[in-house]
Amino acid sequence: MQAPAIRLRGIDDVIAYIDSCPGIRGRAGLIWWLALGGLFLDAFSNSALSAGLGPMTRDLALAPAQVALLTSFASWVAIAFNPIGGWMADRWGRVRPLILAKVLAVVGAVLVVFAPTFEVILVGRFFVGAAYGIDFAIAMAVLAEFTPVKLKSRLNTWQGMWYTAVCTNLLLALLFHSWQVGDAIWRYSVAATAIFGVAILVLQLLFLVESPTWLARKERLEAAALAMTRIYGRPFTAAPPAERIPVLNQARRGLANVLLIFRGIYLPRTILAATVQIGQSIQYFAIGWYLPLISAALFGKDFVYATIGALVFNVCGIVGGFLSPVIGRRLGLRRASAFGFAAVFAMLLVLGLFNGKMPLWVAVVVPSLFILFHSGGPGANGKSLSSLSFRSELRAGANGVIGALGAIGAALGLLVFPLFRAEYGLEKTFLILSVVPLVASLICFAIRWDPTRTAVHPDNEADAPQFRGDTEAPSPFLNPAIEKSRP
Repeated sequence: MQAPAIRLRGIDDVIAYIDSCPGIRGRAGLIWWLALGGLFLDAFSNSALSAGLGPMTRDLALAPAQVALLTSFASWVAIAFNPIGGWMADRWGRVRPLILAKVLAVVGAVLVVFAPTFEVILVGRFFVGAAYGIDFAIAMAVLAEFTPVKLKSRLNTWQGMWYTAVCTNLLLALLFHSWQVGDAIWRYSVAATAIFGVAILVLQLLFLVESPTWLARKERLEAAALAMTRIYGRPFTAAPPAERIPVLNQARRGLANVLLIFRGIYLPRTILAATVQIGQSIQYFAIGWYLPLISAALFGKDFVYATIGALVFNVCGIVGGFLSPVIGRRLGLRRASAFGFAAVFAMLLVLGLFNGKMPLWVAVVVPSLFILFHSGGPGANGKSLSSLSFRSELRAGANGVIGALGAIGAALGLLVFPLFRAEYGLEKTFLILSVVPLVASLICFAIRWDPTRTAVHPDNEADAPQFRGDTEAPSPFLNPAIEKSRP
């Protein structure tokens, strides 16, 4: 006998049911992991050139300025497309922009694989940057909207997926090297990106369902009920119009919604999330992304040894990334970021002061700890903080703006490392860049907001900033039908 339909009166009923779930299972779990799969593709696309950067530089006879432009170009493009992707998701929903991002990623990869010149590669990296900018803002919003409140810190799992993608790239680079493909090895790495992109595109087309939280926040309760039925495998129905509860603090001004994240209670949250996002982006893309080159400087120019060294470093990223939900749950996202930045600062000081003077085992341990502290602390938290700190119709837009700021940090990191290294040497570059995690750590200790340490859901905050004329309503009570249906 089929269970009676659960009646949805508004956004709170959707949130209450999702929060009542003991885990993220069934179709909801599949959607959750498919969103993570898109982030895997973003990481794979971004690191595809990393493993083969040395051979690519020789193959195309690139000058340091060209290397800096090539490696940072996708991040510069993402600066524009992060807020565009957030705006698209807040206006048209989550699914269509996610699919568009995969199409752009595949197009960009194909262009780079067959590019005859440096300029064509830049065009391909433009599409990769657009895909990265659109996808990250939206995928993190999807993860937040399908995650029960007690599992908020699980959003940090994306960091483990990032390093899994990087390590997969490095393993594939070793495979391609065994094929004796020479300095063209970078084309094979990018071709693998296209294959992964097509696979994830097909899976997302088949299985993604629109976020019921976003639909309910837009007061599209019939569509939200249909989405909930498809996702959770039990009947939901929209309440009659007379029983529906108006949406609290609905923002209806399109792009102007972005201004709300710089007002009232949202301002310190925006500063905190932006600080973590910018700081972790600079330190990762200035140091972590160039680990194959740093590994070559430590262990010699042989491609296999340098790649294995970088692989060892990034395995620590997998460990830290998948531990970050546990660390975030124990310490909170803010304190985990603060302590992580402080530890990264210490590792950069050691690298700057003692690089070249350390025993080999220490030279392996210190970069490994850098990646471990980064991935276990601030690496995941910038995007998680922005995804959990704002109500649903602002969430993707906020992710877009804060993601754009992070993309600026990534572009700066990718740009300055080869230039600083050529101008000042590796050791002084480490010391200069150590200022970034130091400042970020101090800001994280100073701002007290943490979405994993509050009992009020952002969609229900009565004092949230709003535009004049927005609908206001008292926080509604939970739906008794949902209370009775708790798994």
